[in-house]
Amino acid sequence: MSPETLEGSEPLLLPDDKHNRKTVSNVHPSDWMNPEPSGTYHLVVLGAGTAGLISAIGSAGLGAKVALVEKHLMGGDCLNVGCVPSKGLLRAARAYAEVRDADGFGVRVPDGTRVDFPAVMERMRRLRARISDNDGARRYRDAGVDVFLGHGKFTGPDSLVVDGKTLRFKKAVIATGARAAAPPIPGLAEAGYLTNETVFSLTELPKRLAIIGAGPIGCELAQAFARFGSQVHLIESADHILIREDPDAAAVVEKSLIRDGVDLVCCGALRSVSKRGADKVLSLEAHGDKRELVVDEILVGVGRAPNVESIGLEAAGVAFDPRVGITVDETLRTANPAIFAAGDVCFPYKFTHTAEALAKIVIQNALFAPLPFLCKKTSALTIPWTTYTDPEIAHVGMYEKDARDRGIAVKTIVEPLKDVDRAILDGEDDGFVKIHYEDGTDRILGATLVAKHAGEMISELTLAMTAGVGLGTLADTIHPYPTQAEAIKRAAGQWKRTKLTPFVKSLFKWWLGD
Repeated sequence: MSPETLEGSEPLLLPDDKHNRKTVSNVHPSDWMNPEPSGTYHLVVLGAGTAGLISAIGSAGLGAKVALVEKHLMGGDCLNVGCVPSKGLLRAARAYAEVRDADGFGVRVPDGTRVDFPAVMERMRRLRARISDNDGARRYRDAGVDVFLGHGKFTGPDSLVVDGKTLRFKKAVIATGARAAAPPIPGLAEAGYLTNETVFSLTELPKRLAIIGAGPIGCELAQAFARFGSQVHLIESADHILIREDPDAAAVVEKSLIRDGVDLVCCGALRSVSKRGADKVLSLEAHGDKRELVVDEILVGVGRAPNVESIGLEAAGVAFDPRVGITVDETLRTANPAIFAAGDVCFPYKFTHTAEALAKIVIQNALFAPLPFLCKKTSALTIPWTTYTDPEIAHVGMYEKDARDRGIAVKTIVEPLKDVDRAILDGEDDGFVKIHYEDGTDRILGATLVAKHAGEMISELTLAMTAGVGLGTLADTIHPYPTQAEAIKRAAGQWKRTKLTPFVKSLFKWWLGD
């Protein structure tokens, strides 16, 4: 990550208020004194985002001697410029939408209800500061980890230097994460733009906001800022949003974004950006028509670049690609058998919960490598993810195309929320549960959920897939009524009814008699 800095000072989060000062005092305290290196470490961890923190504290908990090195803010993207601040904003945006739509529930709200954007941002900073205790330097020191704040760089296959001190190790893990990348659009850098690393420093609501990229970050923040009152233009080069998601799911969210006032520009080719006084002017083409957008701020939400520069990977004998990150095998081992990598710097699924899972694999494989039967592999992971729009999209496992590409005979069940009582009563019936299963069995191959709280619901299906539990078991599992999660049971019930073939029906008819 790239926090704001002052020359000769500790990294800062802006604005410089009491909440951000509290966060920084936890995750990069100005009075921190690095310890003296303690002989050869069992594990040295470079990077204190989620993957690095879990690797360090998990290994120390097993009795290993561990050093943790972080140049910027402990907690990484998730705490400082990712999951935590973004979800704080999304919750405020949902609160506004609930008030806006309250009349439909018979709740009369006085005219003139508005969003106090500075208060929204202050709340986010306050809650981030509260959560930052969990990722703080003192907590990790007290857990037995030697915490070094400063720029770490490998000097050889078994050594790393930080703050002029050499750390020697038996094993190491690189968890330096990734940063926001910007497309090479003429004039963009000169005009200035926001990314996820700077947007949470805003204290005033941009009246006009252009967002480049309709992936998860772009869609989540487009909806939030539109609800806050910005005029939002969401620019996507493809023909629809969220191109990596199920198209039916993306269509539901697209409809919701448009309902919230987002100007969606699909098939949009951004040619250039320029300044016109205080305004930023975007020149683009969409569907053969040229268009000019004039905005106050531009937010870039396309792509991530791995943090592999200036950390001595060549000296360590670690292979990497500056575009995709560090090269690892299924055990997360790099070209140097003593060095592993975990998290966004090496893995295509760049989620906090995935980074945590990878860290646990590293702990197992780095500390117990002499016992091959204990070795864990990334291929064994079942990884869910959620896009936190309203409604949310959650997915786990294969899409239908994935299964067909692997030669698996696949069937699909769809249970619309409009047929689920609780979703109807909640006024949240615009969504569905879609489950892919192997034809002739009840084995779940993958699932996509679109619902207000899809991220909370997907874990039932993730658990089923991880444990090898099929649709038959889900159909027989009692779900509380009324809940939206009952949609999963109803979908499984659809599968069960396919077992009632004409032949089976005839047997029942014979058994029951006339």
